[in-house]
Amino acid sequence: MKILNRREPIILFAGDLMAFSIALWVALALRYGAVPSADLLAQHWAPFSFLFILWIFVFFVAGLYEKHTLVFKGKLPSLILNTQVANSLLAVVFFYLLPSFGITPKIVLVVYLVVSFLLIVIWRVSIVPRFGFRNRENAILIGAGDEMQELKEEMNGNERYNLKFVSSVNLNQLDGIAFQEEVVEKIYSEGVTSVVIDLKHEKADAILPSLYNLIFSNVRFLDMYKVYEEVFDRVPLSLVGYNWFLENISFSPHTMYDTLKRMMDVAIASVLGIVSLVFYPFVFVAIKLEDGGHVFITQERIGAGNRIIKLWKFRSMRGSDAGKWVTEGDDRITRVGKFLRKSRIDELPQLWNIIRGDLSLIGPRPDIVAMGKKLADELPYYTVRNLIKPGLSGWAQIKQDIAPHSLEETRERLAYDLYYLKNRSFILDLTIALKTMKTLLSRTGK
Repeated sequence: MKILNRREPIILFAGDLMAFSIALWVALALRYGAVPSADLLAQHWAPFSFLFILWIFVFFVAGLYEKHTLVFKGKLPSLILNTQVANSLLAVVFFYLLPSFGITPKIVLVVYLVVSFLLIVIWRVSIVPRFGFRNRENAILIGAGDEMQELKEEMNGNERYNLKFVSSVNLNQLDGIAFQEEVVEKIYSEGVTSVVIDLKHEKADAILPSLYNLIFSNVRFLDMYKVYEEVFDRVPLSLVGYNWFLENISFSPHTMYDTLKRMMDVAIASVLGIVSLVFYPFVFVAIKLEDGGHVFITQERIGAGNRIIKLWKFRSMRGSDAGKWVTEGDDRITRVGKFLRKSRIDELPQLWNIIRGDLSLIGPRPDIVAMGKKLADELPYYTVRNLIKPGLSGWAQIKQDIAPHSLEETRERLAYDLYYLKNRSFILDLTIALKTMKTLLSRTGK
């Protein structure tokens, strides 16, 4: 059983396309003051059909199909408006670059922006909830530790999920619980349809006989750690041990994936590297005007197989950050450096490292050598993230709210990196790339 409503993104996709189509009809009717003729619709339908697909793509990048975005109804109107403004700008560029369509719908686009915004908001806020996606089933959670509490709070506080925990059992306190009377009977009385349980906990075996008969009452059993991974998109570190790596991490050759990824790395980094040369003179002048220091620096970082690689960057600090976390207000960061780091322009020279093969576009971010060695001593299994080629951007970079500034935040980054190691694929790489583009365009880079 999936604890997320998998039908919802599909229905949202279909509804968005329908809203776009209806909005075009309404915009043409308002623009020309009459019901659009078949010829007028046909004239606009061909170019706008292509734009609809492009706009759906922008919706995806904007996060309008993610599990956490849609529950915040108060943010939806502004998010949709901003996205539709971006879509309209894309349409202007589209019609300008392809005049062969024979239309320049300036007024239609303005009207369309207003109409489509209203229709999408009505569809997302008023109509979608009527589909019953958020009719949730009662469940009980049996486990222990911080990850159990995280899971309970997230799922009970988010209507996006199919399950709601009406009760929970802490396996560390099992000795004081009359399990049959207090838990099993409550499962029946509360109409519980699912039990999410930590089957790997040392005390779980003791209660399995009591739970066994629930199978005949159509109660489903779900692995707590699999549910946690699906909800948070990261691996629960309390689960990670030697057996986890043997079960989930395979580094046997993926010839097609590895070849395609390397081809994409070289092609995209070459194009972006050439385009990025436009920024170099401006960065050079800005750095020289501020303190007259070096424009470029090289950093020794840990690459694939714990091999030391040298990365190039634009200098953004007065001193070395070797072995120390860089915080938001770090006084070593120059004024120009703050902008370079915020926009990630300081990392543009690393595109040439990708072409050389030191980096990939997508992968775990490489640690500075001193910091990497320190973290390897403090975090179990930390060096496993170095088994694959590091990347310019990664799963952790798009999922964490802030860049790691402490051991605890680095532990969370490791959980995301292990998720990537376990699930890496071309589709996941593409998702990371698109989300990175969104981050860069919104200038919220970490």
